[in-house]
Amino acid sequence: MIQRIQSIYLLLATLISGGLIFIFNLWSSEEQKMYVMDLLKEDSILLNGISFLFLLSAILSFVAIFLFKKRQLQFVVGRISILINLLLLGVLIYVSLMLPGEMKISEKGIGMFLPILAILLIVLANKAIKKDEDLVKSVDRLR
Repeated sequence: MIQRIQSIYLLLATLISGGLIFIFNLWSSEEQKMYVMDLLKEDSILLNGISFLFLLSAILSFVAIFLFKKRQLQFVVGRISILINLLLLGVLIYVSLMLPGEMKISEKGIGMFLPILAILLIVLANKAIKKDEDLVKSVDRLR
């Protein structure tokens, strides 16, 4: 059933990974604020990858909502989304440490923490999926 609590968690993770990237910046320097979609204009494959990882995470979280009839697959898609967000978090930390002109005034934006929120919500969704799966298995057990 689509109205389960894990659907709400997955929808919130989708909104964080796919929607809030347009609102919150990743970092700002004296010249400009850098958003996720601004990274697509860069020449670096690593910076382009950040945008694609955010969008891939949002897509996987959204697809997992509609896999409610296949709980095991929904659980696996959630784990893959967690791994993508962990990779994204690692790339963001690496890029933030290697920013040019770091000695000038630059601030990290709240957009750097969006993968952490997405991971937290997907973990909660996977916990609820596991709880549902255990409930179904307990009913199917022979007595």
